[in-house]
Amino acid sequence: MAAVISLVHEPRWPATVAAAEAEQDRLRPLADLDDPGPASAGLVAGLDVGYRDDEEVVGAVVVLDAATLEVVDQATVRQRARFPYVPGLFAFRELPPLLAALDKLTVLPELLMCDGYGVAHPRRFGLACHLGVLTGLPTVGVAKTAFVGTHEDPPPERGSWSEILLDGDVAGRALRTRGGVKPVFVSQGHRAGLENACAHVLRLSPAYRVPEPIRQADRLSRLP
Repeated sequence: MAAVISLVHEPRWPATVAAAEAEQDRLRPLADLDDPGPASAGLVAGLDVGYRDDEEVVGAVVVLDAATLEVVDQATVRQRARFPYVPGLFAFRELPPLLAALDKLTVLPELLMCDGYGVAHPRRFGLACHLGVLTGLPTVGVAKTAFVGTHEDPPPERGSWSEILLDGDVAGRALRTRGGVKPVFVSQGHRAGLENACAHVLRLSPAYRVPEPIRQADRLSRLP
């Protein structure tokens, strides 16, 4: 059966840090940060990567019905890591198993939500950007910890947010998904505006700090 997701750009897997940074530079202009993206999405995929040891990675994808939060499809792929552990270049470790897991899906997600960063990244091209450019799908990055830039602590109420500023530019938002709980860090990846991205994250976080698609993918990536 043919894959439901066809890559719009062929991935390249560089072997050195310099080549990986050059690949980010090559693809960065292809990230569409102007498209507001879908205001609603019926099927949302959460993506996360688990580590069995320093060299083995597990890519997990879980597709949820956004209205019911029921699992519609899921897939995992376990591989040996192709790239060393280098901050800012995690995509070259995590993309190969994630793309392989996406290739196993039987339904087409309308939105990808990954545990990682988009433009809130030292080179303005994190995992969410890279994933979105390769697949052509609207993609949002949602991280559990701050990585780059500065931000004020948002007010304690659910839905409150503050801008993440990087070199004077808005790179994302620190978004409070639960009252009195530390925020998540949302940034654009590809074909998803920041306003819509945050609305999706809030809508898909009815009970936990982390959006349900990513939370489910994280759990799946940790299974034996």
